[in-house]
Amino acid sequence: MPRCSGSKPDGTACERIVGASQSYCYSHDPTRASERRRAASKAGRARPNKEVQSIKGRLEDLADGVLLGTIDKADAAVVGQIWNTYLRAVSVELKVREQTELIERLEELEDALADKLQRGRYGA
Repeated sequence: MPRCSGSKPDGTACERIVGASQSYCYSHDPTRASERRRAASKAGRARPNKEVQSIKGRLEDLADGVLLGTIDKADAAVVGQIWNTYLRAVSVELKVREQTELIERLEELEDALADKLQRGRYGA
């Protein structure tokens, strides 16, 4: 059975089995690099959403505790401020990721345009 021609990050050969007409597995196929990048980007965006959902649940529990009288209002106010700060940090992290992704995509488009213009000039 044919194996992937790629290398793992530690330099050892990839051991994944590939189809007879393929040289690389999904992880090492250079023609699928942009597809892998998009998939990783989507996965990266999912993490903050889970964090936000978790914090929303904790805030609900905090509010319920105050209403039921099981949590002191002053304690709840401080904890609420801490969670608010945490949410702002998550928001900033998400914005930085989005900007980084947009910059990478813009650079790819600029490179593709430059390549196209270069080929047009030299007739390649």
